[in-house]
Amino acid sequence: MPPTDPSLARRYRRLLRCYPRDWRQARTPEVVGLLLDTAPPGRTRPTARETVDLVRAGLRCRLGRPRSRTVVAWAVLASVICGLFTGALASRAAWETSRPQPDRAEAGAILAEVFPGHDLGDLDVPPALFVVYGQPLTLGNVRSVLLGDGGEYQESATGAGALGAPPVPAEQIVAVARQRLTASGWQVYDPEVSGGITCADKVCATPLAITQTDLRARRGDTVLTASISSQTNADATYLAVELHRAPPPLAAPTGALGTLLGAMVAFLVFGWASRRTEGRRGDGAAKFFFGVALVLWWLPVPLAAPQLLRHHLDEPHPAWHPLWEWLGQPVASLLFLVGAVCALLALGLAAEPRRKRSPVALVE
Repeated sequence: MPPTDPSLARRYRRLLRCYPRDWRQARTPEVVGLLLDTAPPGRTRPTARETVDLVRAGLRCRLGRPRSRTVVAWAVLASVICGLFTGALASRAAWETSRPQPDRAEAGAILAEVFPGHDLGDLDVPPALFVVYGQPLTLGNVRSVLLGDGGEYQESATGAGALGAPPVPAEQIVAVARQRLTASGWQVYDPEVSGGITCADKVCATPLAITQTDLRARRGDTVLTASISSQTNADATYLAVELHRAPPPLAAPTGALGTLLGAMVAFLVFGWASRRTEGRRGDGAAKFFFGVALVLWWLPVPLAAPQLLRHHLDEPHPAWHPLWEWLGQPVASLLFLVGAVCALLALGLAAEPRRKRSPVALVE
């Protein structure tokens, strides 16, 4: 097959779409002809090296810095993190389509069915789907979330607990609960059993071994988490139960769409700023502010994401943690805010109009 095979030329032209339109209109025939002349007979596809070189050079040209070796990497980092932030915000908005947390009637019926004969006391019904220190997010407490207490922003749950010594062995409570959950249509996950030590008196003269079993189940959009302990202290809890909602169906697709759109917009904005600042006096300052913003935005991700992944692998999860927690938010919201200020400063330098030279007056 000759090297001028139409399929090879067509694929080269597709790769050249990474370049700006003006560049393609002026140089596409010349570049494609050169690539075809250097291709060996029989080749129908560009090599991996050619593909990488053409894409990288095209993106450099689009970003206004054809000689830069790192501008593409910075653009990718900016696009990905901005896309993830946008996706997290979109998925949080989709959470508003979720049903409220189980009320007293719904939770009471579930607990009476799964844990009969146990006095779980008063039900604690949360005031909102997401809370901060048990309270809805308001203008009064949003400052604390953004400036250090972001870890307290989390999904709420309807909870109850039973005090004292268990009326029957803990193993029997777990077995009965699993049986009743399965019979009621719940998807029951394997329980996790851990051991510990408690004390029979204040000086702990007689330490006692106890076991704690964590049981998780899901039915529809409702998730049940129960902790059953073999402890016998009168003022301690032997059964603690929480009920909360799983992510709504729109959370995942909305987050994915938001991530894609956010990444595309971020790449376009980065390219605009890169072209505007190239060769200008404020180029160094713009690079500095953009670099600081990306470092601060990315810094929590390699810390939070592996930790959450290990958490998911170590124990069963009826529902995944929301996207923003994988990005270290809002725990690291202060870093995000400082990074946002730096990004705005860089964009401000890019938006500054170019200075025009004043005409030189003629002196007679």
